[in-house]
Amino acid sequence: MNQRIIYSNDDGGISVIIPAPECGLTIEQIALKDVPFGKPFKIIDIADLPTDRTQRNAWTVDEADLTDGVGADYGIGSDNPFIMPEAAQ
Repeated sequence: MNQRIIYSNDDGGISVIIPAPECGLTIEQIALKDVPFGKPFKIIDIADLPTDRTQRNAWTVDEADLTDGVGADYGIGSDNPFIMPEAAQ
């Protein structure tokens, strides 16, 4: 999977979610599950991330660019359980 999920974290930087390639979920389902509830996110190509990780804590993103969705109420910080969707037949 050559995509990553990014969102603004509470420290003023960005968090990057690296999906497990064979987890059985789409990248959208992973984002809804793993991005904290109510936080907007963006799904990006891996090539769009800076390659120099030494300043990773200084990475930022414009909130206006986080347009692919928001963390669902069954993800991190929620008391609602995530139920794995059934595999496509």
